[in-house]
Amino acid sequence: MKKYTLSTIAIFIVVSVFGQSTTLEERRELRKNLTVKEWNTTGNRKWLDHLTVYNEEGYKIEEIEYAIYGQKERTTIEYDANGRTKQEIVYDHKNKPFRIRRYEYNEEGRKVKQFNYLPNGKLFSTKIFDYIKK
Repeated sequence: MKKYTLSTIAIFIVVSVFGQSTTLEERRELRKNLTVKEWNTTGNRKWLDHLTVYNEEGYKIEEIEYAIYGQKERTTIEYDANGRTKQEIVYDHKNKPFRIRRYEYNEEGRKVKQFNYLPNGKLFSTKIFDYIKK
């Protein structure tokens, strides 16, 4: 009989529930105070691949990507009063910030611009989003 870790079962439940047709509010309710760990395995080896943390309101506030050697990249996420992503700070493998993203939204709440800053606050680049209906 195979052994299943609690995190493996939690991931299965999250994927099963989120895969169903639910509203955004229902999905956020299910994610409140949730931490999701994703594991990689090869033979007898097992290592953490990804960690996602949600806050008490069900918003993703942290995401960490791992490699076999440890943390590869970590992102923290902040939201505005309307629940839209306000800022993301991306950290390197040494947990030092190397990219800051800030967003601008239109009246419909869609992202229209992403501003990419260096850790010193200097604007590095801007991404523009176009929405085209067919």
